[in-house]
Amino acid sequence: MSWSLTGFDLDAFVAATLAEDLGEAGDITSAAVIPVEARFTGMMATREPIVVAGLPIAEAFFRRLDPEVEFERVAEEGGWIAAGGTLLRLRGRARAMLTAERSALNLVQHLSGIATLTRRYVDAIEGTGAVLLDTRKTLPGLRRLEKYATRTGGAKNHRMGLWDAAMIKDNHVAVAGGIEPAVRRAVEAGIADIVVEVDRLDQIEPALAAGATHLLLDNMAPDVLRQAVGLVGGRVPTEASGGVTLETIRARAQTGVTYVSVGRITQSAPAADIGLDFTPLR
Repeated sequence: MSWSLTGFDLDAFVAATLAEDLGEAGDITSAAVIPVEARFTGMMATREPIVVAGLPIAEAFFRRLDPEVEFERVAEEGGWIAAGGTLLRLRGRARAMLTAERSALNLVQHLSGIATLTRRYVDAIEGTGAVLLDTRKTLPGLRRLEKYATRTGGAKNHRMGLWDAAMIKDNHVAVAGGIEPAVRRAVEAGIADIVVEVDRLDQIEPALAAGATHLLLDNMAPDVLRQAVGLVGGRVPTEASGGVTLETIRARAQTGVTYVSVGRITQSAPAADIGLDFTPLR
């Protein structure tokens, strides 16, 4: 897939991440042990089957410290790669490569872990017609990267933040005095996309009548989801959400909902088991 990370300052992120690791004194180990003229070749490989995500970010870390570093990207972003497969080969200054190694590897492990788990969820609902959505359950400062990883794994990005759509949930409803007044206020504010969370069938019609453009069907069992989809009748997209796992997602997707959203793909994805080994150049 093509590499795209709009709305994210990668250069600033790389600089800040390296600064956190280097502190005031820098990489004291490499400076003391590795001759300044030494050069390495490196190979990044996976020890388990994964969906690859984050290689361009890894390259940015190495390039920041060695602008002349050479890369051979072996794996493709978004592609499955078997255990033992090579992701990336690189060649450059040894000190720079060792200093950037941990930051680069951490990001590839994290993003590939998200992409891999996401693909498992996507595969679990294949053929149902439902689309997997991610959520805002992301680590602070990493939302753009983590949502890039879910997209790489085959999910569709939902709200990027609080700014791009209204999502009226139970607490909003409680303060506003009901679903209808809450939705009407969002309509009056000129918000185009208004997602409304409902957890009972009798809330559907009031939400739609007031102007909801998307219904989040929260913690509904599959039989209730089918009823909800029938009541909506295609007037707006529907989204099953709440406690969805790999074991339960297909049953929810088969109810006719437009989307199934899963916070676990970012919140609980394990890091991929990826290593980076270096060999001195003579």
